[in-house]
Amino acid sequence: MIQAIRGMKDITPDETPYWHVIEETIRRVLASYGYREMRTPLLEQTELFSRSIGEVTDIVEKEMYTFIDKNDRNSLTLRPEGTAGCVRACIENGLLHNQTQRIWYTGPMFRHERPQKGRYRQFHQVGVETFGFDGPDIDAELILMSASLWQALGLFDLTLEINSLGSSENRAAYRETLVEYFSAHHQQLDEDSQRRLHSNPLRILDSKNPDMKTLIDSAPKLFDYLDEESKEHFSGLTSILDQAQINYTVNPCLVRGLDYYSKTVFEWITDKLGAQSAVCAGGRFDSLVEHLGGKSTPAAGFAIGMERLFELVKEQVQPNHLPHAYLIMTSQGAINKGLLLAEQLRKGVPGLRLVNHCGGGSMKSQFKKADKSGASVALVIGDDELSSNTIAVKFLREDKDQQHLSQEELIQMLSNYV
Repeated sequence: MIQAIRGMKDITPDETPYWHVIEETIRRVLASYGYREMRTPLLEQTELFSRSIGEVTDIVEKEMYTFIDKNDRNSLTLRPEGTAGCVRACIENGLLHNQTQRIWYTGPMFRHERPQKGRYRQFHQVGVETFGFDGPDIDAELILMSASLWQALGLFDLTLEINSLGSSENRAAYRETLVEYFSAHHQQLDEDSQRRLHSNPLRILDSKNPDMKTLIDSAPKLFDYLDEESKEHFSGLTSILDQAQINYTVNPCLVRGLDYYSKTVFEWITDKLGAQSAVCAGGRFDSLVEHLGGKSTPAAGFAIGMERLFELVKEQVQPNHLPHAYLIMTSQGAINKGLLLAEQLRKGVPGLRLVNHCGGGSMKSQFKKADKSGASVALVIGDDELSSNTIAVKFLREDKDQQHLSQEELIQMLSNYV
């Protein structure tokens, strides 16, 4: 038996209604802030990610699904994240010249990681990107908008952590100090941190190894290396969050594994998903547009892991997906009439979810399937209904007597369920 690739999960019909609620809520909230959707390809030139994410990051070194295209022999990669592709699309389509943009996108991403709860090799993200805004007000808007989303989904126990990475010059100076500090404690570093020491030392601060907590807590702090502009930017952000009564914690160890981040970074985290605590991560990436060939453009955004969000909200949301009615037909003549009637009912009652019974069977077995479907009512057409030109209505979830209605009366009744 052929099975799904490890780390690539099917989303079954029982789960998709919950995804629909989450996705529709996200669309509604983002639209209320003036964000517009963009759709980009799953495949991009490998160079796009090696230039934007960084050659020495775990994503580029170990996690990307990369292959040589058969025709032109270009190296192609299934997108491991969405920001680089969004920036490439904005540059290519002329969306950034003397313009500001608020953009969002959603879809699958691909990374060859160790699968665990909330983490898959094909996973889904919603990404939000802004371009042309250089002040802390847009950083605050992103955080306030994400907070509005949690409220709309009924999530009230996510916590916000923020930090500033400063400028590239700040990080370069800090990097040297950090390498010197961790080199002096080389024996206390785990294998992963030893590997990152000279390639990406800031990621050591993000280690989840509890044995390294004391060492990391005692490390020099990036905030001490920030220039005045970065400090003022961060102060402006915290001032807005304070006035908006958004609770947050400044986490000096909150960093990014991607090279393009600068100044503000933030995460919404939970303690309900094990090691995968971050549900939403974002920040500024002011140098990325220029790095990918565009003109210098300030930018900021965030990404939400949809599988992690699904795990959190599946007990909170009530998807409206069950059929309103189930049509039972007891003879060939009833089938002929019933199929046409069902089409007329769907047109007459916009939004009606009506399931036709197919495959024959006794009336008893059809009623069992109608009840199992979750429908509110069963509509029955038999020989008596054909003779009287009516439809029998049996209420499956209410204590009401069976009724016989004309088509016009049935349309009026079904409208009350939609």
